[in-house]
Amino acid sequence: MIAFEAVSKTYAALSEKGGGHAALSGVSLSVKAGEVFGVIGASGAGKSTLIRLINGLETPTGGRVVVDGDDVAALGVEGLRALRRRVGMIFQHFNLLSGKTVAQNVAFPLKLAGRPAAEVKARTAELLERVGLSAHAGKFPAQLSGGQKQRVGIARALATGPKILLCDEATSALDPETTEQILELVSGLNRELGLTIVLITHEMDVVRRVCDRVAVLEGGRLVEEGSVEDVFLHPASGTARRFVQEAEGEISVAPGVGGRLVRLTFKGEATYKPVLGEVARATGVDYSILGGRIHRLRETPYGQLTLALTGGDVAAAIAQFQAAGVRVDDLGGESV
Repeated sequence: MIAFEAVSKTYAALSEKGGGHAALSGVSLSVKAGEVFGVIGASGAGKSTLIRLINGLETPTGGRVVVDGDDVAALGVEGLRALRRRVGMIFQHFNLLSGKTVAQNVAFPLKLAGRPAAEVKARTAELLERVGLSAHAGKFPAQLSGGQKQRVGIARALATGPKILLCDEATSALDPETTEQILELVSGLNRELGLTIVLITHEMDVVRRVCDRVAVLEGGRLVEEGSVEDVFLHPASGTARRFVQEAEGEISVAPGVGGRLVRLTFKGEATYKPVLGEVARATGVDYSILGGRIHRLRETPYGQLTLALTGGDVAAAIAQFQAAGVRVDDLGGESV
């Protein structure tokens, strides 16, 4: 659905003294139809530039951005208008028209597209029902909570029936409970409408909850890409590891803790099975739990435990964990 082919974007210098700013450098990635694709990075990593290239708000300096079969930079004015009807966008700070009611904000893209009045009215009512705001149709944005404003933004983004939904830090201005509600809504839109969703964020927890795959940006470069499961549970880049540690907390091992240090990763049904006790009894290994977590990646449960293994047959214990479908990462300590 979306392909970045060696895309670079450099902004011109503001004065003759300074050089241009490279927001993106040689980024290649693809987004499949119907998936939720996350893009994560710190401020200045190039996330917003990347998302603005998708709907033609920015033009690449080098490479190509292909959306739904169209080379975005090669489209003329009419071609861009047609593309933007297929690509909805929701924003961090809502971008609602303060002088228009909720219903008028949602109807605005339809009126711009020249849709008949009866169609505009019916479509607006349908969208407000979908996002749970039918009772607020006549209110103005100033009368709404942050979560309600974002729901208006989502309804407006869906107005023209897009194939793609772009979310630029759509939850970062919201409290945790409202964030959960908005993420559930976005995930539901993906399932029910088959929307392809590109979600820009600096929060790994948002990626964990709703995304299928994720790209990690740092300094305008793509440093890691893969399934959320791989990147979240086994990050390969220093940038991804930092984001995971911020989301989950870093496990520190107290001085003097002996034994073989390992991290066990359980996924799916194995998360809730008594594998640890079974292996300990079978191999005579004792264990100290140094840290752990049990959570979900979208609908899939997972667990990670950091252990110090002592006594018994540690090598046999590791082999049995692996035979049970548990990933074992060796963190060092005493040799087997």
